[in-house]
Amino acid sequence: MIRLDNVHKSFGDNAVLRGVTLEVPKGESMVIIGGSGTGKSVMLKCILGLTRPDSGLITLDGQPVESGDHDAFLARFGMLFQGAALFDSLPVWQNVAFRLLRGRLKRPKAEAREIAIEKLRRVGLGSKVADLFPAELSGGMQKRVGLARAIAAEPEIIFFDEPTTGLDPIMAGVINDLIREIVVEMGATAMTITHDMTSVRAIADDVAMLHDGVIQWSGPVADMDGCADPYVQQFIHGRAEGPIEAVR
Repeated sequence: MIRLDNVHKSFGDNAVLRGVTLEVPKGESMVIIGGSGTGKSVMLKCILGLTRPDSGLITLDGQPVESGDHDAFLARFGMLFQGAALFDSLPVWQNVAFRLLRGRLKRPKAEAREIAIEKLRRVGLGSKVADLFPAELSGGMQKRVGLARAIAAEPEIIFFDEPTTGLDPIMAGVINDLIREIVVEMGATAMTITHDMTSVRAIADDVAMLHDGVIQWSGPVADMDGCADPYVQQFIHGRAEGPIEAVR
């Protein structure tokens, strides 16, 4: 569904993406791993058309992402941001229904609220949460609200940016389970960025490791632990010694 072919992106003298080639099959959950600063978020921004690659081609269903109506293109995506990224000044239901209250996807206010409450229930939050503000929620509840917002418009593709950052292990497990259930239920194509290997094993169908601006290895999650690639082995086991230089 998503294909990157020899994608390059530099910022000044800093070459971040140096020929990324990757395929994400329709309906699959692809998890991107790699160290901080390796370009994972830049890659997602390039796919979304928020950052223009210097060279290479990115396609969605065979069509270049830069072609056609960009608003219609973005309407196919949902995203769970790192830290949830909720709007502090809006009640929870308006956060969830944000896209449904404006623009191309606009619905009547009452209908948007009804959808928001339904999505809140789907992520394990009751209707009583709808009129609270983000500051009144725990970190785990805020992450669930962010997930509800990501799925509110029934997107075909969902991006998850470090979905378990800042959560305790139990709540991280809850979020991982919800992500997996929702992606399967919706038949959505998913791309996740994470450093959390527990999350990788919980939500991935396929894994790709981005290192030094290229995809170092990719394959089914079942093959990850047994792969011979020394970069993957160092990363997934958190070893200080190996081909990846630790910043000291």
